[in-house]
Amino acid sequence: MPMERSGILEVLYNVNFKVSMKLQIDGIEIFELFPWQEKVIKNDILEKEFETHMKQIARWVWEQKFQRCFQRFENEWLPKLRDDPAISFIPADREAFVNLVLSRPDYKNRTQRDAHEI
Repeated sequence: MPMERSGILEVLYNVNFKVSMKLQIDGIEIFELFPWQEKVIKNDILEKEFETHMKQIARWVWEQKFQRCFQRFENEWLPKLRDDPAISFIPADREAFVNLVLSRPDYKNRTQRDAHEI
């Protein structure tokens, strides 16, 4: 069964009949959209735009997750950095900001914080 790969979405084809659309991350199937479900979505979305639309939705979900996590990260760490007399410069660039925080000895990720609370 030949496969067409694009990003994190994998669409399986059998002859010229579409079998299903699957969402995979690192080769692990996370979600499968069955043909009947696809037909329901195509009731609202043009057939020619379906795959692009589904990829956009997947990307949007990941971007929104990152944006919310970054907002909480920034809200937690900006006050701490401003109050630290050893910090003379807080980068405006997101990646530089994250790297500054991650390099601090008082930084703990969620797993480390939870383990510390036990």
